[in-house]
Amino acid sequence: MLDRINIMDQRSLIHSETKETSELGGRFWIESKKIWGIGFPASLARVTQFGMFVVTQSFIGHIGKVELAAYALVQILAIRFAHGLLLGMTSATDTLCGQAFGAKQYHMMGVYLQRSLLINLGTATILLPIFVFAGKIFIVLGQDASIANVAGYLSLWFIPIMYFLALHVTIQKYLQAQLKNMIIGWLFAISFGIHVLLSWIFVSKLNMGIPGAMAAMILSNWFVLIGECVYVFGGWCPHTWKGFTWSAFSDLLPVLRLSISSGVMLCLEFWYNSTLVLIAGYMKNAATEISAFSICLNIAGWDFMLCVGLLSAVSVRVGNELGAGNTKAALFSMKVTLTTSIAIGVFFWILCLVVGHNIAYLFTTEEEVVNVVSTLYVLLAFSVLLNSVQPILTGKKSGQWFPFTGIAVGSGRQAMVALVNIGSYYVLGVPTGLLLGYVANLKVQGIWIGMIIGVVIQTLVLGYITFRTDWDEQVRRASARLNQWDLRPPKDSDRLQLS
Repeated sequence: MLDRINIMDQRSLIHSETKETSELGGRFWIESKKIWGIGFPASLARVTQFGMFVVTQSFIGHIGKVELAAYALVQILAIRFAHGLLLGMTSATDTLCGQAFGAKQYHMMGVYLQRSLLINLGTATILLPIFVFAGKIFIVLGQDASIANVAGYLSLWFIPIMYFLALHVTIQKYLQAQLKNMIIGWLFAISFGIHVLLSWIFVSKLNMGIPGAMAAMILSNWFVLIGECVYVFGGWCPHTWKGFTWSAFSDLLPVLRLSISSGVMLCLEFWYNSTLVLIAGYMKNAATEISAFSICLNIAGWDFMLCVGLLSAVSVRVGNELGAGNTKAALFSMKVTLTTSIAIGVFFWILCLVVGHNIAYLFTTEEEVVNVVSTLYVLLAFSVLLNSVQPILTGKKSGQWFPFTGIAVGSGRQAMVALVNIGSYYVLGVPTGLLLGYVANLKVQGIWIGMIIGVVIQTLVLGYITFRTDWDEQVRRASARLNQWDLRPPKDSDRLQLS
């Protein structure tokens, strides 16, 4: 009799465990659909957007080694400098719009969009002299004169792209917070095709060189921005866009403070890679070292954009759930996204190990550059694997590390991440790269190892902080933030008269 009871108890336990596993699998599938509903168009947009930089690098790289190195300096230093700051300033829109959407305060999202557009346009204008005087700045920093002069010419072509980024990153965050970022994905997919076609016509067929390559990039990017403006201001966001309003000029100071803390957080990450590229420029064969390093960073960055799409998804999901008061749902979303991202990272890690030693031929025919890249592909593979973990818990982007910012952006803890970044990147990572690169004579390999060490330290620290987070407290803070900046839906009399 006791044996029969024990057997029944065991069957009941097995049935309960099976049911729980089934329920967990169902929850995982449901959350995955929500994540990919946001993450797929975000990944599509970022992969194709970053792909434009990679395609342009490839066309310019076949013009000459000096041109390739100059493009690397401008793209990795100037553009990442500007893009990192603009993206960081806009990440406050992630926090505010995501939580406003979760709390169903839809009218506030249009106000946040306008505030962010004002802040980003002002920021881009302040950054303008960097692009105008980039050539002289690179010479003052000690870069090779021949490379710096070409970089100064290239930087002028990047000015329209900087203003595109200032407007685009804000609109993108606004749309993805309300789960309407599929339009951005398709716009960039079409634009990528246009970019490849125009680059081939202008550079390969018409032999327009640098002007042809850069004109193709400018036209392709602004095609996306025009499409986004038509979508937002043309009536496809009726609940969140009520027209231009004077309310956008109220409470600018607290929003600016949050934007600045976000900007510092992400800039410290973007500038980390830029600093290491600058260090590579001081080596004897600067053109070769910069070219090889930038090729690897752009490959890692292109792969990284896929994970950044998931970062966008978890940032929105965490913000939505915190705004709605669902702490357990926010934590479960993080776990699902992290699992998915790691699986993607393992796949591309294996792919890099298999084909990485020949990949430089896509960008150049210079054997010196190809040989240097072939010594870096193992580090490239492990950087790709690390990228799959770091973005979700941080929030990064670019060639490109973006650590536990995804969670930090969703919960509004940008300032804390900035402090961690300073310690892990600039106190540990950069000095280690200098020692290994110059003292141990490992050259670019040493610099990259130092970079990876900084990222690992940052990921471990932020991972610990994230998993120790009091999510109930984050809900209370999200609610307080929304109540502080809540506004009534604007009346007709509040709107700006544009006529």
